Amino acid sequence: MTYNNYIKKTKRNKRIILFSQLFILITLIFLWQYLASNNYINSFITSSPKNIIITLINLYKQNNLFIHIFITLKETIIAFLITSIFSIIISVILYSHKLLYKIIEPFLVLLNSLPKVALGPIIIIWLGANQKSIIMISILISIIISIETIYNAFENTDKLKIKLLKTFNASKKDILYYLIIPSNKKTIFSSLKINISMCLIGVITGEFLTSKAGIGYLILYGSQVFNLNLVMSGIFLLMIISFTLYKLVNLIIKNSSK
Repeated sequence: MTYNNYIKKTKRNKRIILFSQLFILITLIFLWQYLASNNYINSFITSSPKNIIITLINLYKQNNLFIHIFITLKETIIAFLITSIFSIIISVILYSHKLLYKIIEPFLVLLNSLPKVALGPIIIIWLGANQKSIIMISILISIIISIETIYNAFENTDKLKIKLLKTFNASKKDILYYLIIPSNKKTIFSSLKINISMCLIGVITGEFLTSKAGIGYLILYGSQVFNLNLVMSGIFLLMIISFTLYKLVNLIIKNSSK
């Protein structure tokens, strides 16, 4: 197979995959609307695409739609940046000081296994019922997993390469900077992709506990007043935001890898 044929086949496969995904999505939406319109399913419980669109339009007309989206996005991005920066820094420190890692490892495992929602009331009392609490809950949900992932990747770096650098009298700093971190770029980037999703989950969890605005607030309020259209609209917005943020982080990673 020639290079040109390979490129054509790759592009064709991408088009087939994209078309198939769009076809499945559109089919499911039309099927959902058909079942709801003909009373095969209870639209009060399941809502419908039409009702979701109407709800979003009403939120837009009330000047509430973009306010809620902006607040959730702001909280998510802040939590993501803090989590990503500190998880890398802490992982580097723990790798450079193995004794320190052995000391705090049980506490990391304990914090990771602890449901972060249980800490929500304590965080709210400490920081207040505000965005700080929501961001802190989001950070707690994502940072421990990120630290463990990056640290384990550092630990699994090829030992032979490390020994080779040591034979050339390379310092720990040189080994870390020129071998450990570059060798684990993929893991670090993968961790960033996970972080953005985990931070969004954390923000929504925080908004469930203490919030007067945001997508999580919309979903919680809709469930309290039995407005399933508002709940489903919130979930739809979350899907769009989650997908957009993931693709944005993925694009940034691809550009930085070149």
